Amino acid sequence: MTLFFTEMWERFSYYGMRALLILFMTAPIASGGMGLDDVSSGAIYGLYTMGVYLLALPGGWVADRLMGLKRSVWYGGIIIALGHFTMAFPGVFDLFVEEGHGKGLDSLRVVDTVSFYLGLVLIVFGTGLLKPNISSIVGQLYPEGSSKRDAGFSIFYMGINLGAFIAPIACSTLAVYNWHLGFGLAGLGMVFGLIQYNFTKKWLTGVGEVPIPEDNAAKKRYKKTVNISLAVLAVLFLGLIATFTGLITLNAPELAAVSNQVILAVAIVYFLYLFFLGGLSEVEKKRVGVIAILFLFSTMFWAGFEQAGSSLNLFAERFTNREFLSWEIPAGYFQSINSLFIISFAPLFGAMWVWLGRKNLEPSSPLKFAFGLLLLGIGFLVMVFAAKVASSGDLAAPTWLVFTYLFHTFGELSLSPVGLSLTTKLAPKKFMGQMMGIWFLSIALGNLVAGRIAGLTSGGSIESLQQMPQQYMVIVYTTCGAGVLLLLLSNRIKKLMGGVK
Repeated sequence: MTLFFTEMWERFSYYGMRALLILFMTAPIASGGMGLDDVSSGAIYGLYTMGVYLLALPGGWVADRLMGLKRSVWYGGIIIALGHFTMAFPGVFDLFVEEGHGKGLDSLRVVDTVSFYLGLVLIVFGTGLLKPNISSIVGQLYPEGSSKRDAGFSIFYMGINLGAFIAPIACSTLAVYNWHLGFGLAGLGMVFGLIQYNFTKKWLTGVGEVPIPEDNAAKKRYKKTVNISLAVLAVLFLGLIATFTGLITLNAPELAAVSNQVILAVAIVYFLYLFFLGGLSEVEKKRVGVIAILFLFSTMFWAGFEQAGSSLNLFAERFTNREFLSWEIPAGYFQSINSLFIISFAPLFGAMWVWLGRKNLEPSSPLKFAFGLLLLGIGFLVMVFAAKVASSGDLAAPTWLVFTYLFHTFGELSLSPVGLSLTTKLAPKKFMGQMMGIWFLSIALGNLVAGRIAGLTSGGSIESLQQMPQQYMVIVYTTCGAGVLLLLLSNRIKKLMGGVK
C-alpha cells in the first residue's frame, strides 16, 4: 500500500507535467509560454525524457552503495517536488509583476527560462533516485519464487497507470488558467505521495535499509564513494550555473544529436566488451546477442510510442476538433487515454497469454516484440489519414487520436512487459543489473529519438503541415518494416535464446 500510493503520486507528478511540457514550450510568449520553435522544443523534450530513464542507472548505484532504497525514494521524491515547484515559481512572479510590485518583461522571461530548465534537471535527478529503487523495494517484499510477487507487481503497475490517468486531466485543467499552476499541481501530487510514504513507512521495516559498512576497509571505500559522488554533483551544479549565466551556450537540437550518437556508441562498445572480454560461455554469448538485437527494435518502438507526449500532443492542440457542448477540451486530456486503455486491457492481455500458453499456442517473445511494432505502425497509419484532414485545412475528429492510442496501447502491452521479463531471463547472472540497465538505455535512446522526430512531424509551419501525412507514412513503413523483419527472424532468434521462452 505504501509503495502503491507513493508511485501513484510520483507518476501523477511526472505525467501531469509531461502533458503540458511541449505545449508550454511551443506556446507563444504572449500566452505565457516560452515561444520556442518545434525543433528546439522536441529536442528539449527528448533530452528530458531520455534523462529520466538514463539516470535510473546511477540512481540504482547510489541506493546500493550509499543511501539504501528507502532513503533514495524519500530524497528522490523531495527533489522531484522541488523541481515541479521551481517550474511553478514564475507563476507567482507573474502575479507579482502584474500587481505593480515589479517591472520588466525581460526580468520575467529570465526567471521563467532559468526556473524551467532548473526544474527539469531537478525532476530528472529525483526520478533517477526514486523510480528504479521503489520497484526494487516491491521485489523485496516477497520471498524468492513467491507467487505473491507477480500479484504485488500487478497491483503496483495499476498504481502507475492510475496516477498517469488522473494527472493529465487535473494538471491540464489548471494550465488553462496558468501554465505554472499546472506545474505546481504536479509538485503538490508528489508532496501527497511523500506525506503518506512517511506516515506509513512502518510497513517497510527491514526492507531497503541503508547499507552499513562492517569493517574499516569498507568504511574507507564508502567515504571514497561519497566524496566522488559529491564531486560529480558539484561539477554538474557548476555546469548548470555556467549555462544559466550564459558562460556556456547550448543548442538543444545539436546536443540531442550528439547525445544520440554517444548513447548508441556506449551500447555498441558495451556489447562488444561482453562478447570478447566478458568471459561468457557460448550459450551466454548467444543470449546476449539476442538482447543486442532486441535493443535496436526496442529503441525503434519507443521512438514511435513516445510521440504521444510530443508530436501527437501538438496534433491534439493544433489540428483536432476539441469542441464539446460549447467547451474546448484541453489538449492534455488526450494524454490520459493510454493509461485508461492500459487499465482496461492489461488484465485481458495477461489472461490471453495464459490461455494461449495452456493451448501451447502462446507466441514466442520475439514474435510478441514483432506484434508490438506492427501495432505501433497501424496506429500511425491511422494518423496518416488524420494528417490528411489537417493538411486540407480542416480540424480532425478526436476519434483519430483515440484509435491511434488504442493500437499503441496494444503494442505496448505486447512489447513492454515482455522486454523487461525477457531481459531478466537472458542476462548472464553476473551481468544481471547491467543488462537491466541496457534495457532502460534502449528506452532512453528511444525517448531521445522521439523528441527529435517530433520536431519534424509537428506541423508547426505550412510546409511541415503539408508534409505531415508523408512523414507519418515514413514512420508506418519504418515500424511495420521492422515488425515484418522481426517476424522473419523470430525463429532464428528463438534458437539463439537457448531454451528461454
